[in-house]
Amino acid sequence: MRYFTRRILPALVLCLWCASAFAAEQPAFASLKALGPGVNLGNMLEAPSEGEWGHKVKPEYLKTIATAGFQHVRLPVRWSAYAAQSAPYTIQPAFFDRIDQILTQAYETGLKVVLNVHHYDEFYPNPKAHHERLIALWQQIATHYQHHSNSLYFEVLNEPTDKVDPHVWDTVFNDCLVTIRHTNLTRPVIVGPINWNNVHAVPLLQLPPDNLLIVTFHYYEPFAFTHQGAEWQSPPPPLGVVWSGSDQDLQKLESDFAKAVDWAKTHQRPLYLGEFGAYHKADLDSRVKWTKAIRDIAAKHQMAWCYWEFCAGFGVYDSSNNQWIEPLRQALLD
Repeated sequence: MRYFTRRILPALVLCLWCASAFAAEQPAFASLKALGPGVNLGNMLEAPSEGEWGHKVKPEYLKTIATAGFQHVRLPVRWSAYAAQSAPYTIQPAFFDRIDQILTQAYETGLKVVLNVHHYDEFYPNPKAHHERLIALWQQIATHYQHHSNSLYFEVLNEPTDKVDPHVWDTVFNDCLVTIRHTNLTRPVIVGPINWNNVHAVPLLQLPPDNLLIVTFHYYEPFAFTHQGAEWQSPPPPLGVVWSGSDQDLQKLESDFAKAVDWAKTHQRPLYLGEFGAYHKADLDSRVKWTKAIRDIAAKHQMAWCYWEFCAGFGVYDSSNNQWIEPLRQALLD
């Protein structure tokens, strides 16, 4: 026992410290730290066409976001709506021009951008049938943006649903990553698990040994609170659900986040909270308490995060009056 205490135990502690230091020095961890706080440009380019859901990306929005103190935006994009249905699945040049314009405007304000494939609705029920097309989309996107700085991050696919088998998703993601790496060797790439990027599904991921991968998950629990009155749910969850931030409420958050945090520590992967938010039909006081609690737990575990979203149903900004919903902004940034 004395030998173990004096010789073996210090060596084990040193090994654990070295492993932790190695993880912290990996490029993916530095890339995660560089992201900082962010906000999603939701209900804009992931609509069937930009503006169809009532919002477009405006240059003044990007300036407002940067001035407030956010350091990045996540840009959800429905690429599948602007690409041919048959090989080689060509993306419309005019649509690339539009995305180029937004990226340039974001960089000019100092914002980093997470660019994803969003609402590829045909993929989810039949991923094998759309495997080739998703790879072709990423071949074009990766080639088009290969010379952009590392202010641009790629996210392969938003929220693979519960209809996607985890092993199939691992294969599809790996093939997309190989395609991206042909032209983007140093680009940070973000991947999330099945079941709508659910925090509980993070341990299902089987990832390749790529030191620029960042793992994302989304968090909207309790769903009855965050989605109360959401018209796209059938039926919409009832109104009037409050979130008090009690000890029990906070313990539930800790328990849920622990599943992803423990996995990430074991596998030395950085974590990105890519979406969290509460719908505007919840009372503002509850929304503020919940939002701050999520921000605090993400900070505790050294996650970058991105609020869902800027100025639509979950929004932190009132675009009709051109002003922040100040209590929510403070919950995120103060």
